[in-house]
Amino acid sequence: MAQVSVTIGGRVYRMACDDGQEEHLMRLARELDQKLAQLREAFGEIGDTRLAVMAAIMVADDLSESRRRIRALEQEVEGLQETGLAAADRIEAADRAGAQTLEKAAERIERLAHALNGGLGGGGTALG
Repeated sequence: MAQVSVTIGGRVYRMACDDGQEEHLMRLARELDQKLAQLREAFGEIGDTRLAVMAAIMVADDLSESRRRIRALEQEVEGLQETGLAAADRIEAADRAGAQTLEKAAERIERLAHALNGGLGGGGTALG
């Protein structure tokens, strides 16, 4: 288990994290420290506990908004997937209809060619 030192609100904290997560933990600590600095700038020195609670509420609000946006995007993706499946079904149906039309046309052409070849008797030129 890795150990890192982070500075939050002017205080150094030694924290443990999984190996490879050191930079992530330090980045999170910097973000929290920035939020505390913003609050301290906006409200002055109102006490570390109160600033920490306000920062926690801001982070919770950001998390809540992110979750809401993720749900909306998941619903949008689901709708797009359904639309894509419906479009694929329509394309497949159109392909089948087109193949049937071509098959019928080929059969008709063969019948016409056969009729023309048969109607010439033995003395004409055969078509097809």
